Amino acid sequence: MTEDLIELKEHIEAKLGEDLSVARLEYDELTLTVSANTVVAVLKFLRDDRLCRFIQLIDLCGVDYPQRNKRFDVVYHLLSMHNNQRIRVKAPVGEEENIPTAIDVFPCADWFEREAFDMYGIQFEGHPDLRRILTDYGFEGYPLRKDFPLTGHVEVRYDDEQARVVYEPVKLTQEYRNFDYLSPWEGAEYELPGDEKASS
Repeated sequence: MTEDLIELKEHIEAKLGEDLSVARLEYDELTLTVSANTVVAVLKFLRDDRLCRFIQLIDLCGVDYPQRNKRFDVVYHLLSMHNNQRIRVKAPVGEEENIPTAIDVFPCADWFEREAFDMYGIQFEGHPDLRRILTDYGFEGYPLRKDFPLTGHVEVRYDDEQARVVYEPVKLTQEYRNFDYLSPWEGAEYELPGDEKASS
């Protein structure tokens, strides 16, 4: 399998030239990194080339790297059933940047792109219906970003008096909890079961 991937890597590098930023073969997997403005051309090549024949888009997802200048990676997972091979294509995208939609190459990208938009806020230029798909109407923020608050912004509950679903600011009830945030070995005012063994 590795020899086949090495041949495929060399073929793709020769054909794509400057459209390809990096091609890496790690853990018996081939990963291509391309720029956002060439990703559609690269996907089309991988689909149509007679040696590649990656005719199926298995998945499209986002990855968040908040410390990077181009914060997100849009990752495409492709399958060649003819060659029994998989390939990963990554395209870095900044928070305020757009990436072209891949719907013209793989129509199933429609759902995946809406999901990446809903979860990360990645904008897909040319998408015919880019709106939220998993979160509720009026949802604020993007829940899979690493800077999204773990508690969210609002909580949803059914109100019997109003006979409808209501949205309220998140309230964290902590009155019955005792948080010391210190390790029991670093100055807790009480002994935990088993501590007596450490002192003997």
